[in-house]
Parts: sequence; structure tokens; C-alpha cells
Amino acid sequence: MESTNRSNKLVATWLLLGVGMTIIQIALGGITRLTGSGLSITQWEVVTGSLPPLNESQWMAEFDKYRQTPQFQLLNFDFTLKDFKFIFFWEWFHRLWARTIGLVFAFGFIWFLVKRHFQKEMIQPLVYLFLLGALQGAIGWIMVASGLTGDAVYVKPTRLALHFLFAIGLLCYTYWFALSLLVPKTAISYQDKTRKWNLVLILLVILQLGYGALMAGHKAANTAATWPSINGQWIPANLVTDGFFLNAIDNKIFIHFVHRGLAYLILLLMILWTIQLYKTSGSKIYQVVRPIPSILVVLQVVLGILTVLASSGIVSGQWGLFEWMAELHQLVGMMLLLSLVTTWYLIRAKKII
Repeated sequence: MESTNRSNKLVATWLLLGVGMTIIQIALGGITRLTGSGLSITQWEVVTGSLPPLNESQWMAEFDKYRQTPQFQLLNFDFTLKDFKFIFFWEWFHRLWARTIGLVFAFGFIWFLVKRHFQKEMIQPLVYLFLLGALQGAIGWIMVASGLTGDAVYVKPTRLALHFLFAIGLLCYTYWFALSLLVPKTAISYQDKTRKWNLVLILLVILQLGYGALMAGHKAANTAATWPSINGQWIPANLVTDGFFLNAIDNKIFIHFVHRGLAYLILLLMILWTIQLYKTSGSKIYQVVRPIPSILVVLQVVLGILTVLASSGIVSGQWGLFEWMAELHQLVGMMLLLSLVTTWYLIRAKKII
């Protein structure tokens, strides 16, 4: 029993290391997007792409490839080699960190296997974990490829959102797996009603994160750099321009309106749900965790407002207040989702006797 507990803690620590590295990877993805770096590397070379150009001729070869892209020809036609090196670094580092995550999981898996720390019930979740990681890498390349042809100067917003949501799914799955190895059964509370509302909030936050990615992909923040109104209107004009599906993913004002509306809805439901949490008793872990989602959602709303207001000061090619706010907004959104996953793990439906 003692050896099993030790194995569980070691494997859980390894998984939590992966969670931390994935959070950094998503943050790097945000920086890559905000600096416009995502299309600087035009090929997907899994092994040889680990090294950046090492001399001037290699740099010029990469720059020449970039100069064939629509982004350079239509947007960044005045870029020098120095400008290119800046955006290349962020995309290269983003990919390098993804490779590093893969190596940490691969070598960790081999080590735990040799040391016999894996229990039989761990194998299937680990297989799913590796498959999800590989799928996420493939989706990342499909996203990049969408910006390398035609008249595209950025990746398609829908593919950016898909890439981001799969990263969030991988993050939550790894975190849940770690919780299952760390949290004792005595920490579980049985509250059927609050668990159902917990799931509703998780789904709403995932939808909200998806719309946040669409906001980023469409660069929709500064289409309405005002608050609390949207360009002086509570329900903006031109809210519906095409069919429902295209409108929901392509209309900047509609996306902006939905993103704000979901924030208010989540905030209201979170307050009501937290009140219910405080009406119920639970373990010490439960008592520590239950206020965290409400604190994070308030912080997230504030950061969202500041991000929108700061978007009026965006300067192309410069990192400023908007970029800081947008990056923090994304990070806190992830923390909010993980806090809800934690409470959902700690709260179960009523125990069947």
C-alpha cells in the first residue's frame, strides 16, 4: 500500500509538471499570436526544426521562404531580416517548448515503466494522453497551414480556436489524471445539485474560452474599445449579417457581443453557485478550494474590461498594455477552468448505498 501511494505521488508530480509546462506552452502561443509570429516558420520539421538557423545563409534561406507567404507580401513587405528574426524566435520557441513537453512525457513514461511505478489502471489514460498530445501537434500545423496560402495574412480564426480548445482539453485531462492519483477519497463531497451547476459552469467557460480565441483570431477587441456599452450601444447594430453559423464564427461584433454576454452570465451564475457551496460542508481541501473560482472569475472580468479598453492603444509591432492585458486575461481564464475542474473532482453526485 505504501509503495502504491509513493508511485501515485511520483506519477502525479510528473503529470503536474506536464500541466505547468502546458500552461507555459499556451502562454507562449498567446505571445506568438500577439506578436504576429505564427506564420514565420513555413515548414513542419519535427526533428530538424529543433535548431534555429545557425549562420547568415541559413537565416536568409528561412527569410526567403517567409517572403513567399501572403503575410509578407500583403502585410509585412517592409520587414528586414532583423524584424524576421524577432517573429521567428517566438514561433520557434513555441514549437521547441512543445517538443520539450513531448520529451518530458516520453522519457518520464519510460522511466516509470522501468521502475514499475505504473499501476494497471494508469495505462489506458496514459495512452489517451499521448494520443491527445500528438493530435494537438497535428492541429497546430493545420492551423499554421491555413495562413500560408491565398490572401491570408493570419491563420484562420476557427482553426486558432480549435487549436486552443484542444490545448485546454489536453490540459484539463492531464490535470484530472493527476488529481485522481493525489486526492484521497475522504476529500470527496457528495452534492448532486452543486455538481450539476459545476458542470454547467465548466461548459460555459469552455465556450467562453472558444469565443476568446475567436476574438483573438479576428482581432476583434478594438472593434468596440468601449465599456460598458459596445460603441455606445447595448445591442449593437449589424449584430446578425449572415446565416447563424457563419455569423457566430465570422461576425466580429457578434463575437464581441457574445464574449461579453457570456462573461456577465458566468459571473452571475458563479456568485449564485458559490453561495450554494458555502451552504454545504466538506473536507479541508473542499473548504480551501471553494472560494477560488469566484475570485478568479471577478479577476477575469476585470482583466477582460481592461483588455478591451487598452485595445484602442494597439500599435502594430509593439508590445504594450493591450498585449499584457490580453496575455493575463488568457492565463487567468485557464486558471478559472482548472479551478472548476478541481471542484468538479471534489464534488460528486450523491453516493449510492
